[in-house]
This record gives sequence, C-alpha cells and structure tokens, in this order.
Amino acid sequence: MTNSTTNEPEPSDSLKTFGLVHKAFRKRAGLTQEEFAPLVRYQPSTVASIEQGRRLPPRVYVERAEEVLDAFGVLRAAAKYATRGPGLASWFHKWADLEEQAISLYTYECRVVPGLLQTDAYARVVMWNVPQRPTDEQVEQRVAARFARQELLSTSRERPTAFSFIVEQAVLERHTGGEEVTRELINHLLQVNAQHWNVEIQLMPLRQPVHAGLDGPVRLLETPENEWLAYAEGQKTGHLISDRQAISVLQQRYAKMRSQALTPDDTVSLLQQLRGAL
Repeated sequence: MTNSTTNEPEPSDSLKTFGLVHKAFRKRAGLTQEEFAPLVRYQPSTVASIEQGRRLPPRVYVERAEEVLDAFGVLRAAAKYATRGPGLASWFHKWADLEEQAISLYTYECRVVPGLLQTDAYARVVMWNVPQRPTDEQVEQRVAARFARQELLSTSRERPTAFSFIVEQAVLERHTGGEEVTRELINHLLQVNAQHWNVEIQLMPLRQPVHAGLDGPVRLLETPENEWLAYAEGQKTGHLISDRQAISVLQQRYAKMRSQALTPDDTVSLLQQLRGAL
C-alpha cells in the first residue's frame, strides 16, 4: 500500500492524546513497539503511527491493546473521542464509522477509483483536479485520512471485511494524472488483488449494452448484526440510506452488475493488458 510518510498533516488533538495514553500503557508493560505489534497482530509501523497520532486506531486494534496492556478500559474510552479531524468530508463521517465495523462492503464506482484502492499520487491528482483547488494543508489532511481508511483492507483484522469493488474500465482508460500515475495505480490494484483474499475487484468493460448501474455510484454495507445500509454521494452531498425497500433495490442492481462486469480473473488479465499498453 502506498502511503505518505513525509507529508502527513499535524495530528488532531484527540488522536495525539490517544497515542500518548497508548504509549504510556505500552511502556508500563515493558514492551517495545516491535515486541507489542505481534501481540495485537499489527505491524510495528502501524503501532508507531497510532502512537504518533497519525492514524485512527481500528476498533479491533483497541480491543486487542486493551487486553494485552491490561489498560483498565482507558484505551477503549479514549478511542471513543479519537477523530480523524478535517480529513474527511463532514457528510462522510457517519459512513466511515460504519465501515470500520462492517463485515461486508460493496462499492460500484464510475467516476474515480474508490478511495480504499487509491495510491498516494492518484489521490492527490483527483483532489487537485476538482475546483476549487484545496490548499496544500487540506490535501495532506485528506490524503492521511484516506490512507488511514485503507487499514480496513487488512486480512490481519480479527474479522476481515469482505470487499467487492466494481469499477468502470473507463476510469482507468482516462489516465488521470498521466501514464506514470496510471501505471502505479494499476500495479497497486494488481497487488491488492494478489495479497488480499478478502478483496474482489471487477472491471465493467467499456462496451456493455446492458448495464444495471446507470443511475450512478453506490455503496452497500453489512453490519455485524447482518443489517444492510447504503450510501449515495453526489457533488458536495452524501446520503445514508436505511430504508429496507430502497436497499433491496440497490442490492438487486449490484448483484446484476456483478454478473455484467468481468470476472475477477478476467479483470486481472485486462489490468495487465492496460498496463502493457502504457
């Protein structure tokens, strides 16, 4: 996964506080970051980012840290107030919180590659292309928030989330950011496909006379209680959908699109072809 290690935004106060509390309990237990990391089944770099206040601690991480460090519920309580700060759009915060607990996440996108699959360079180009252009500080905040979310793809979580992504081939054929950015993005998609058994990526081919997704992008989410929610996003707006009848319609559309898109294996072949043509 591509990440930014030199241009991250200043940590939010709540994340910084959680990091300091976490560090204090780790040192109280007499553990280095390298010793502590395998006990919670995360990488030392993740532990370091959390203690520096640069990464939102996943819920499962907090629970494991509580147990390993015998933290008296302090970490769990502090995590409730840890926020990403201004890196995410205000209307997206509720959905982002639901994502962290979801057992299934389905995404159809026809505009850009979904944020969970983006590279650093591609994410920046997408942000810079849409007027009004954000400030450098805003870009760094948004990039940091976007890559913190990519922790959701991890197969080391206690209950890895099952992901399905359907992306229009045209999104890649656009060559957003140029050939080098596109080549890196395709390599990243192939790497995610190869390394994450819980992620399924399908491309919708350019020529598809019958297409169930013509109404636009859609996201579907299954909660641990096996309830389904949906999220629809437009320009400067976002809408959380809980109505069962509406969600049933969206599920039918998504199921149809999965049958209309290329299979995961054929998608890999097409990605390789697209990369070779650059």
